[in-house]
Amino acid sequence: GSVVARLEEQAREARVNDSLLGVPRDLDPSDARRLMTHPFFYWVERMTVSYLQSHGGMVRRDGRVWHLTWPDGRVDAGMVFSVREAGDLPCARHLTMEEPRVRALVMGLTPFAPGQRIAVLRPGGIVREIRGYWSLWQISLVGRNEPESRRRRMMPLFLSDDGSVYLPTARHIWDQLLVENVVVHSMLDSQTSRDVFLRVRIAAEQHGEPVYNALVHEHRLFLEREGERVAQAFAARRRAIEQIALPQVRNHRLKSPGRRRN
Repeated sequence: GSVVARLEEQAREARVNDSLLGVPRDLDPSDARRLMTHPFFYWVERMTVSYLQSHGGMVRRDGRVWHLTWPDGRVDAGMVFSVREAGDLPCARHLTMEEPRVRALVMGLTPFAPGQRIAVLRPGGIVREIRGYWSLWQISLVGRNEPESRRRRMMPLFLSDDGSVYLPTARHIWDQLLVENVVVHSMLDSQTSRDVFLRVRIAAEQHGEPVYNALVHEHRLFLEREGERVAQAFAARRRAIEQIALPQVRNHRLKSPGRRRN
C-alpha cells in the first residue's frame, strides 16, 4: 500500500513538473516506477542549495532536512526535495517546482552547474578502450538591440582520459544519445564531477574559440550588408525626393520676378 501511494504521488508530481517544462502527458505505471530512481529531485535540490550559497543566502543540513535562508531573509525550515523523504518524514515540508521561488530559479539556470554529479554511460558503437567525458555546448552571439541577428552553434565535445579531444567521437555519441535508450550505470561523486567539469570547460573554450570567431565574422558580414542596404535605401529615397523637388524648384525660379532673363 505504501509503495503504491508513493508511486501515485510521484506520478501526480511528475505531471506538474512536465506541465511546467512544457511536456504535458499522462504517465503509465512503468513511467512512474522509473521516477523512483530519476535524478530530477536531486537536480532541484542542487539548484536551490547552490543558488542560495552563491547569492547571499544560507543553507544548513540537519539530518535529512534542509534549513534554507533566502537572500531576502525568508527562512524555510525542515525542507526536503524528494517524494520518498517527504513520505518518510511527515513533519518535513516538500519543496517542489510548484514553489514560485524554485520555479523562478529554473528560468535563469545554466544547463549544467559545477558540482552537479555526472552520469556514467556506455553508448553503443564506442569501443571500450575509448573512455572520457562527453558534453554538449551552445556557443551564441547576440547583437545589442538586434535579437534577429542572434547566431548560435551547438558543439559536442569528447575529452578522453588522456586529455585528447575527439570531435568525430563527440558527434557519434550525440547521435547515439538521440536514438538509444542509454542506461545510467553510476554517478560520479560531486567533487570528481566538479573537477571534470572544469577540465571539460577549458577544452570547450579552446575548441569553441574558432566557432565563436566564425560567428563574429558572420555577424560583421551581416552588419556590413545591413549598412549597405540602409545606404542604398537612403540613396533611393533621396533620389526620389530630388526628382519630386527639382521641377518645383525650377518652376519657382522661373516664376520669380527677380530672375534675370537673357
